[in-house]
Amino acid sequence: MGMPLELNTMIVTKGREKREEENIFRLTKDGYRLYPLDIPLDIRKTIQSETSGTAVIQKLEWESGQTIIIYKLISLNSTN
Repeated sequence: MGMPLELNTMIVTKGREKREEENIFRLTKDGYRLYPLDIPLDIRKTIQSETSGTAVIQKLEWESGQTIIIYKLISLNSTN
């Protein structure tokens, strides 16, 4: 029996991210997802939205049909 797996190249938060520390966030996604580690990735609220910043995933966990990612925000796009 196979395990369904999704490969992702950007972080889509849908507003569900939780701040752990100043620039460290935790995001839990349904299903098993694979992200590149230690490589800058775009962050978006939705797939269609503009990029809101750049982050590097520091830790990835799979558990009970969910993926938990810990990422560090390295730049934030401002509207100023």
